[in-house]
Amino acid sequence: MELAREQGYCTCFLGPAVSVPRLVSVLQKEQSAIVGLSYRLTPDACGRVLDELRSAIISSGLDNRHVFIFGGTPPVVRVAREKGWFAAAFDGTEGVEGVMAFLKGHAPAEERSEYPQTLAGRLAASSGPLFRHHFGLPSLADTIGGVARLAESGVLDVISLAPDQNAQQSFFRPAEMDPAQDGAGGVPIRQREHLVDIYKASRCGNFPLLRCYSGTRDLLLMAEMLRDTINLAWGAVPLFWYNVLDGRSQRPLAQSLSEAQAAMAWHAQQGIPLEVNEAHHWSLRGSTDGVAVAAAFLAAYNAKKHGVKQYVAQYMLHTPPGTDPTMDLAKMLAKIDMIEGLHDEGFTTWRQTRAGLASIPLNMAKAKGHLAASSVIQSALKPHIVHVVAYCEAHHAATPEDIIESVQLVKGALALGGHIADALLSSERVLHRRAELLADARDVLNAIRELAPRNVVDPWVDVPTLCSAVQCGILDAPQLAGNPVARGEMVARMVDGSCRPVDPVSGRVITEKERVARLMQEALAVNH
Repeated sequence: MELAREQGYCTCFLGPAVSVPRLVSVLQKEQSAIVGLSYRLTPDACGRVLDELRSAIISSGLDNRHVFIFGGTPPVVRVAREKGWFAAAFDGTEGVEGVMAFLKGHAPAEERSEYPQTLAGRLAASSGPLFRHHFGLPSLADTIGGVARLAESGVLDVISLAPDQNAQQSFFRPAEMDPAQDGAGGVPIRQREHLVDIYKASRCGNFPLLRCYSGTRDLLLMAEMLRDTINLAWGAVPLFWYNVLDGRSQRPLAQSLSEAQAAMAWHAQQGIPLEVNEAHHWSLRGSTDGVAVAAAFLAAYNAKKHGVKQYVAQYMLHTPPGTDPTMDLAKMLAKIDMIEGLHDEGFTTWRQTRAGLASIPLNMAKAKGHLAASSVIQSALKPHIVHVVAYCEAHHAATPEDIIESVQLVKGALALGGHIADALLSSERVLHRRAELLADARDVLNAIRELAPRNVVDPWVDVPTLCSAVQCGILDAPQLAGNPVARGEMVARMVDGSCRPVDPVSGRVITEKERVARLMQEALAVNH
């Protein structure tokens, strides 16, 4: 009833244990558009009561005057559905979203609340965080059907399409695709019509927003196509990645940096919000927490400098594996401080949190517990968007049912434990590490600034300077060893749950200031 009132319905509650004659008598007097019934006893008894009620409704001429809906336990709801005369039957698995979707679809036209189709509009209309999940199966038909299933479930506000690697890298160059890799990592999108068909499938249920992984090259062509086919909710581009640095294309680093900045400017011109996938890429390769915080700032800074006004800041937890939850929160708070320090009248950010893929246990039961615990930790960051990662991802690509179960699990965890982690934010350990990381990040950023020639106005957006920061090792990661464009000599170690730089000779834990000072001495000596 409360949900119906929120949608503008006038409601009337008759109380529990209403007899069939009394209900029919009320319906003869009232002009109710929707009649909601519930029953929680045994299925057999429910079937008999519903048969009696249906007979009384028909004999009283009421069968065409009202829309009937039903609620009860799953076994009872199965009986109600079999009767065939309920417009909807809810067994509790649909969640609030399923009920709301029905109510919005059946409200009078002048009272109908449409689902906003922009990210800003959706956030403004939501009473809590939005929920996002990626989805893309090796079969196009299965993906289209799965998108429809997810939309009908109403559990997600955002479906993030996951094309396969062939599509990400070579959509506009089909002759270069490797047929043996079709469906690897996602859905094999080969024509723009495939995106149109996926979008059409999503136009039901709660009409979720759609977005998509960007191309690993041809970024602008991909962005334009996504805008025109799926009403792109927000774009996502990297700053330093999708090139020879990570092998996801063979573009030189300088070229990919320039093209990434051009893609940022394009999204800004189109008024499309943007996410820059950056900081966690360094952490996924074992880089220090200080570098990750600096990289998070550089991503947001570049977006702002290229005109982006609405920025989605992604905060991936549990990366690298072994990160302690308190140290994770300290790292994310430092990133938030740096990124949101850029806020002004022309630039705002939304927080998007998620668990790290590498942290998810293979055991399904443990993975569910991990997802619930991670969600509670994430809640301390007050996210605007929760990027749910299905518990099954360490084992197999998530199906619609996996995703629905995972999102419901997260929502249940947040409903009960959403404020448990708040106390951690003010702990001395978190505050101390947060301050350390802010100093570390500034030392990294200052070193990048010092690399730039004197005629460079803004080193943090200057492509040659950013390339030099990677080449000389100021921005580095242990797993970049042997890379043709990176130094790859960083030594890092997990210490007390945080990833810190280590002196490669003595094995002593050092600060970022010490680490970059040595690199700067070498870089300046070479330049002179």
